[in-house]
Amino acid sequence: MQQNPTGIFIHYLNQLKRIVIKIADHQQHNPALLYTSLHSDMLPLLAQIRTAANFSLRTCCPLARRERINFDNSQETYEGLQQQLDDTIAYLQAIPAADFHQPPERVKDKAGFNELSLTADEYLNCYALPNFFFHLCMVYSIARQVGVPLSKGDFDGYHQYPNDFSFV
Repeated sequence: MQQNPTGIFIHYLNQLKRIVIKIADHQQHNPALLYTSLHSDMLPLLAQIRTAANFSLRTCCPLARRERINFDNSQETYEGLQQQLDDTIAYLQAIPAADFHQPPERVKDKAGFNELSLTADEYLNCYALPNFFFHLCMVYSIARQVGVPLSKGDFDGYHQYPNDFSFV
């Protein structure tokens, strides 16, 4: 594996920052929304945002042969989440691309209660990226469920639609 995955994560973490701002603005910084989930047995919005941020580090650190870290903080606020995203992005930006040229032969991790040992490519493409996008999608879905006006462009940063556009 010679691909540096930080660019993908940085792009989408910046999109996540924009989504968090829109959520906070739409909800007048209502902290109750941070504890809303799609279903009672699923993680709430706060945890979905943190898990997405942490998955980027959980992926890049071992692939760059670095100790896994995260920037969780005790602030269960929109500002605390923005700080975690800022710190995560800054850390990813500081990893030299060359650090990804010699990933470990196998990356060990846990998927729920399952112990994993995957090749670097399999870890990145079949496990880490799908999980990162799953949690990012959950953030988007929870926000849409409570009426935050988001579009596909807010998610990916590429699509553009007029404000009054609807698919139905």
